[in-house]
Amino acid sequence: MAENDVGKISGNDRSILRQLAERQAEIAADPINKQRIDEWKRLNGLKPGRPLVWINGIPWHEMEKEAELALKTKDPFLREVEQQLRRRIYQWNHIQADMVIEPKFYSPLVIKDTGFGISEDTDIIPQDEKGGIISRHFHGQINNERDLEKIREPLITHDEESSERNYQILKDIFGDILKIEKIGIVHSGFNAWDELVRWWSPQQALMDLALRPELVHQAMDRLTNAYLSRLEQWRQLNLLSLTEGNYRVGSGGLGYTHDLPPADFDRGQVRTQDQWGCATAQIFSEVSPRMHEEFALKYERRWLEQFGLNYYGCCEPLHNKIDIISSIPNLRKVSISPNADMEKAARQIGNKYVISHKPNPAIFATDKWNPGQARKDLESALEKAKGCVIEVIMKDISTVRHEPQRLGEWSQIARETVMNMG
Repeated sequence: MAENDVGKISGNDRSILRQLAERQAEIAADPINKQRIDEWKRLNGLKPGRPLVWINGIPWHEMEKEAELALKTKDPFLREVEQQLRRRIYQWNHIQADMVIEPKFYSPLVIKDTGFGISEDTDIIPQDEKGGIISRHFHGQINNERDLEKIREPLITHDEESSERNYQILKDIFGDILKIEKIGIVHSGFNAWDELVRWWSPQQALMDLALRPELVHQAMDRLTNAYLSRLEQWRQLNLLSLTEGNYRVGSGGLGYTHDLPPADFDRGQVRTQDQWGCATAQIFSEVSPRMHEEFALKYERRWLEQFGLNYYGCCEPLHNKIDIISSIPNLRKVSISPNADMEKAARQIGNKYVISHKPNPAIFATDKWNPGQARKDLESALEKAKGCVIEVIMKDISTVRHEPQRLGEWSQIARETVMNMG
């Protein structure tokens, strides 16, 4: 909270947030939340049962419905809090799926990060003046070995005073309604290739896998060391928090599990082995398994070996790479994106890992909404993976054509479909 403290909070801001907190507490008291937590633990433990559904990457700028999302507080920090509460309640009311709401509110630690020393240089075309995704054209900044020196290890600091101030403000406003918990780094992915292609330019980076492989290896080694340096600083500053709860894991669903943390954990000093880890190399969708191993997995395993359970993948199709990603230690979930061959992936995965199925969000972008096709697509995918442990993750929804009911109807269709499989 930049320039504010408890004594400066207006009565109106306080009243707005308390009303929203009371609504969250009311929702959290619904027994279905406990049932869903048990279901997520079952799924994340590779136990058979119905698929679970979770929705993420919502185009909030298109979701307004009778001013439910309109912010009314004045203070900048409290507006961020209000936005979290309003979106959470809205999702429960309209696009619930298997989401969970608990009687708590997280107060994030104020962690400062200097970054990797290089930022993307882009031309940008926005999708919508109100928000949403943007299209980017990346200008390459890495052309030779000397340019790799631009990639540096980040410096991490913790603003303990601000962390405590924010925590106390939240406790004062609605700590009697919701439990306020300080939260640090609960989950952080190794997305080195997502970073690198934005600095290198995607086309040149992929060409250099063949043309200048040593330069690519030097870049990945340098960036991997920078990621690991950040991780070590989080450890040293005691900024890690447990991820077995109501948090997203990788590009998938919730991280509730019986398997984390291990029996020897210390809540006062959370370790990476107490957490979920994840990694992805999305730009490698058309790269061969051999090159994927050489230029991605070789480095990703240095990160993933640190964690108690791991999630792998995002939007890249992985059906031809299940054998190589099986080398990841403690692998528990694998992303099967819209462009993947579900039938082939399911045959290879079986019950070894959770299949994190990603339906194609383009279903929402058509001129005319077709709920019948949405149902057919989902039923077809789940039939191909019958007998596997599956979560259905609708994500990266760039538009619903300003018809928010499309997403609400899809949520209901998905719930009906998976319930019929239970």
